[in-house]
Amino acid sequence: MFDSQIAVTILITVAAGAVAYVLLYPILSGEARAAKRQKALVASPIDRRERIAAVSRKEQVAQTLKEIEQRQKDREKVGIEQRLARAGVTWSKQGFYMGSVALGLLLGLAILVTLRNPLIAIGAAFVGGFGIPRWVLGYLARKRITAFVLELPNAIDVVVRGIRSGLPLGDCLRIVASEAGDPVKTEFRLAVEAQAVGMTVPEAVGKIYERVPVAEANFFAIVLAIQAKAGGNLSEALGNLSRVLRERRKMGDKVKAMSMEAKASAAIIAALPFIVAILTYLSSPDYMTLLWTTRTGKIAMGGGLVWMSIGIFVMKKMINFKV
Repeated sequence: MFDSQIAVTILITVAAGAVAYVLLYPILSGEARAAKRQKALVASPIDRRERIAAVSRKEQVAQTLKEIEQRQKDREKVGIEQRLARAGVTWSKQGFYMGSVALGLLLGLAILVTLRNPLIAIGAAFVGGFGIPRWVLGYLARKRITAFVLELPNAIDVVVRGIRSGLPLGDCLRIVASEAGDPVKTEFRLAVEAQAVGMTVPEAVGKIYERVPVAEANFFAIVLAIQAKAGGNLSEALGNLSRVLRERRKMGDKVKAMSMEAKASAAIIAALPFIVAILTYLSSPDYMTLLWTTRTGKIAMGGGLVWMSIGIFVMKKMINFKV
């Protein structure tokens, strides 16, 4: 009886050990992990297609970004026609050159008649012919770009609502081109006209960046170009872009407000020497006339102006923040 109990115990122990061996050996030896990895590698056809589609989409996005970067490099050379377009004026190239020459001649003749100094008159003619017209173009372009950046998020919201309601992208752009405020209205109208003559929507919208060279217009063109080639939810992408542009504007306003104190201090420091010089000249003219009547005074005044210009330039770089 005792021997039979021992035999049963041994059999039970061997059976339990065999079961434990069968269950635990694959885990301890790594065969389960190897089988799991093999199963992951040999996936179903649907999973393989999904991975292939994801890789293809990434390649399309990368290719689109490369093409956009190349187009941006090609746009770095800006001619006078592009400057006129960015300023939003209807002048022709010939008209701009003729107006510049006329302004230079008039300013030079006025200085010559007034001061009777040919060198100063030539300098005034150069400033009137080359400096002032281009400064005016730059001022108009900056003013137009500021208005465009303020209005663009609203235009994108109109496009997002139109797409979510079932309208095609082209119809949404036409709505913006007819109802938005300038200069967004003008730029979208030009994009719609370019689309009507055969351009694709991404190409037509990409032309906006050539006339309004700001990051916001470039972002809008990139989103449309990527969606056209890689697909995706356009309304969600444009909604995120609109939110990013608004947050970007808030950050810019915050930085501008925080830097106003530094700008006011820089303006006071820059204007203080001139104010002191004027007040000193009004109280003691003989003391100040030494600056432009003697050789030492002229050298000192020239050196002071040079160092003042360097200081103003450095202060401007220190307080000019870009977001």
